[in-house]
Amino acid sequence: MSGSTTPLLEVRNIEAGYGASQVLFGVSLTIEPHQVVSLMGRNGMGKSTTIKCITGALPVRKGQIFFEGKEITNLPADEIARRGIALVPEGRMCFPNLTVKEHLIAFARKPDRSQDTAWDLQRIYELFPRLKEREHHMGNQLSGGEQQMLAIGRALSTNPKLLILDEATEGLAPVVREEIWKCLYRLHLKNQSILIVDKYIDKIQEISQNYFILEKGLIKTNKILGEFYE
Repeated sequence: MSGSTTPLLEVRNIEAGYGASQVLFGVSLTIEPHQVVSLMGRNGMGKSTTIKCITGALPVRKGQIFFEGKEITNLPADEIARRGIALVPEGRMCFPNLTVKEHLIAFARKPDRSQDTAWDLQRIYELFPRLKEREHHMGNQLSGGEQQMLAIGRALSTNPKLLILDEATEGLAPVVREEIWKCLYRLHLKNQSILIVDKYIDKIQEISQNYFILEKGLIKTNKILGEFYE
């Protein structure tokens, strides 16, 4: 199978849950190289659970997950990260005792030979000039918006092939939220593959080529994005 026909990420009928509670009942989705895909749905429908399964934070009970054509189902989270999947988690999770610069250096990883460009410190500062201004500040000295920029920058420093954002604009002021969306659009123009979990449909429409809607642990809708608005 050629690289042009192999999905970057393929989730095949996965089932997962917590203890006796099953949350996912056969979720499938596909992301092609250089594509931006959105995963949408109301709270409690299984979006974060799906992300946890992809990133190795939660075991898959049934089904398979493939990345670049190779199975990654239930691999350790650090191994999945090394293969090129980076998560910007809900809640940002910045370290209070590390400076901005230390965050970006500590998680840095060289790009794969197949990647066209590298995300180094300078490029991240160009994407988020405010991080350059605050590079010597500790994580707990940043505003919520600055922490979100740092979380995205930290993920980019690993030079991911797939960037996953779980509620990246949740709780941010409108002006900061707009800045984050502009950043994601610029990443899209640089051919960064992205999986977005978010609720702002107007912004999702501007950036995504495809979307999936989760309802009670099942994918209910999968269309080319424009069809949703006809």
